[in-house]
Amino acid sequence: IVDLVSTGTTLRQNGLVETSKIMDISARLIVNRAALKKDARVAALVEAFRANAQADAA
Repeated sequence: IVDLVSTGTTLRQNGLVETSKIMDISARLIVNRAALKKDARVAALVEAFRANAQADAA
Protein backbone atom coordinates (compact mmCIF):
# COMPACT_ATOMS: atom_id res chain seq x y z
CA ILE A 1 0.00 0.00 0.00
CA VAL A 2 1.32 3.44 -0.89
CA ASP A 3 -0.14 6.41 0.96
CA LEU A 4 0.55 10.12 1.13
CA VAL A 5 0.87 10.96 4.79
CA SER A 6 1.48 14.11 6.74
CA THR A 7 1.35 12.98 10.35
CA GLY A 8 0.74 9.24 10.14
CA THR A 9 -2.34 9.46 12.37
CA THR A 10 -4.62 7.63 9.93
CA LEU A 11 -2.06 4.86 9.51
CA ARG A 12 -1.84 4.37 13.28
CA GLN A 13 -5.63 4.51 13.69
CA ASN A 14 -5.90 1.63 11.24
CA GLY A 15 -3.15 -0.45 12.81
CA LEU A 16 -0.69 0.20 9.98
CA VAL A 17 2.95 1.27 10.14
CA GLU A 18 5.25 3.00 7.70
CA THR A 19 7.89 0.58 6.46
CA SER A 20 9.76 2.79 4.02
CA LYS A 21 9.75 6.29 2.60
CA ILE A 22 9.63 6.61 -1.17
CA MET A 23 10.19 10.38 -1.45
CA ASP A 24 9.32 13.78 -0.02
CA ILE A 25 6.59 15.66 -1.85
CA SER A 26 5.10 19.14 -1.76
CA ALA A 27 2.02 20.81 -3.15
CA ARG A 28 2.16 23.46 -5.87
CA LEU A 29 -0.42 26.02 -6.93
CA ILE A 30 -0.31 26.71 -10.66
CA VAL A 31 -2.21 29.77 -11.85
CA ASN A 32 -2.82 31.12 -15.32
CA ARG A 33 -1.35 34.66 -15.29
CA ALA A 34 -4.21 36.07 -17.32
CA ALA A 35 -6.75 34.64 -14.87
CA LEU A 36 -4.74 36.07 -11.98
CA LYS A 37 -5.05 39.55 -13.48
CA LYS A 38 -8.67 39.28 -14.67
CA ASP A 39 -10.42 37.30 -11.94
CA ALA A 40 -10.42 38.74 -8.42
CA ARG A 41 -11.40 35.34 -7.02
CA VAL A 42 -8.18 33.81 -8.34
CA ALA A 43 -6.10 36.65 -6.90
CA ALA A 44 -7.85 36.28 -3.54
CA LEU A 45 -7.17 32.55 -3.51
CA VAL A 46 -3.49 33.09 -4.31
CA GLU A 47 -3.20 35.70 -1.55
CA ALA A 48 -4.89 33.36 0.94
CA PHE A 49 -2.41 30.59 0.10
CA ARG A 50 0.49 33.05 0.33
CA ALA A 51 -0.62 34.35 3.73
CA ASN A 52 -1.06 30.82 5.05
CA ALA A 53 2.38 29.77 3.81
CA GLN A 54 3.99 32.81 5.41
CA ALA A 55 2.21 32.14 8.71
CA ASP A 56 3.40 28.52 8.65
CA ALA A 57 6.97 29.65 7.96
CA ALA A 58 6.97 32.07 10.91
